[in-house]
Amino acid sequence: EVQLVESGGGLVQAGGSLRLSCVASGFTFDDYVIGWFRQAPGKEREGVSCITRRDGRTYYADSVKGRFTISSDNANSTLYLQMNNLKPEDTAVYHCAADNWHHLSYVDQMNCQLGGSAYWGQGTQVTVSS
Repeated sequence: EVQLVESGGGLVQAGGSLRLSCVASGFTFDDYVIGWFRQAPGKEREGVSCITRRDGRTYYADSVKGRFTISSDNANSTLYLQMNNLKPEDTAVYHCAADNWHHLSYVDQMNCQLGGSAYWGQGTQVTVSS
C-alpha cells in the first residue's frame, strides 16, 4: 500500500521557519518525481517545490525561491521542505505527492506538474500570522 504521511505544519509568525516532513512507503522512492504542493482557501493548488529523484533536479515556485529548500533522505524515503522567512501568503494546506517519472513528460517534470496517477498525502496545515 502506498502511503505519504506529512508532518511538521503549525502556526508561526511572519519571518519564522518550519520544516515539513513526508515519509513515503509502498513504492520505490528513486523512480519518482516527488514534491510539495499547497492549497489555500479559495485558491487553486500550486506546486511549491519538486525533486526528480533520478537526477536530483529541483523545481521551486517563484514565490518561494530563496526561502524554501527541498531535500530528501533516500535511506528513509523521507522528503523535507525547509521553509524560512515565512509570509502570511504562505498559509495553506501543504501536501506531499509523488508520480513515477515514466508517466510524465520532460516539461512536466521540470515544472512540478504531476499526473492523474500521482499519490497524495493528507496534508499538513501551515498558518503564518502577520
